Amino acid sequence: MILPEHRWWAAEPLWRMAEEYGFAHAWTYDHLGWRSLVDKPWFDAVPTLTAAAMATSTIRLGTLVASANFRHPVHFARELTALDDIADGRITLGVGAGGGGFDSVVLGQPALSARERVDRFTEFVELLDLILTQDRTDYTGTYYSAVQARRAPGCVQQPRLPFVIAANGPRSMRLAARHGQGWVTTGRQSESLDSWWRSVGELSLRFDAVLAEQGRDPTEVDRYLQVDAAPVFSMSSVEYFRDVVGRAAELGFTDVITHWPRADGPYAGKESTVEEVASEVLPEL
Repeated sequence: MILPEHRWWAAEPLWRMAEEYGFAHAWTYDHLGWRSLVDKPWFDAVPTLTAAAMATSTIRLGTLVASANFRHPVHFARELTALDDIADGRITLGVGAGGGGFDSVVLGQPALSARERVDRFTEFVELLDLILTQDRTDYTGTYYSAVQARRAPGCVQQPRLPFVIAANGPRSMRLAARHGQGWVTTGRQSESLDSWWRSVGELSLRFDAVLAEQGRDPTEVDRYLQVDAAPVFSMSSVEYFRDVVGRAAELGFTDVITHWPRADGPYAGKESTVEEVASEVLPEL
């Protein structure tokens, strides 16, 4: 995860290094402003990923996660189609319901309850899926509408680029089971590392049950764990990162997502740790 906070002359080398080091995928946040960094420099996800696609050639790229707080599926489908074309089929869409932070108020929109956010999220995913997979789409919902929205030329990846759907609750998990090629979780907020890992295990078991309920083959759905939602930064040391990857694998996760270390504040660490992880841990996977 490379936060979209740097001018491109400083950001480009990070995306190039992520590919050169051998990471399977590289992501960025999709926010208008984020938590303690809301008054700091911040750039949009779509042009950032466009530039990253031009600077790389093999690594998969994506949003983690695109937010229903400020995006409309009709326009976003066009952006995603262009991104997937520029990246030659290397884009993965991580998508989430949108929280209650800066993104939810900066446009002056009314506050939504948790249930309403999931209702909106369901429409967001369903409409995106329709627009990206059929030639013309008409849709009327509570939060989104479309009138003869076109797909052409469609994604490079067929029938569309893969969705990785963020979900902790039962309704969002069912949405992930229906429409996702992947599921991503941050676990449940906890100040204790042990309790965070317990929550991750519980959510993984719950997702197993939801997949079975929806008739999905578990091997068809990748499982992503955003490991820096834990109380300890995963890149705090090579040995700790190795332990994190092992514990995630034991719980059935196919992929883990860490953050590129920052100089201070959230995810503070040393860039040298990334290089050490790449040389010592990635070859073991």
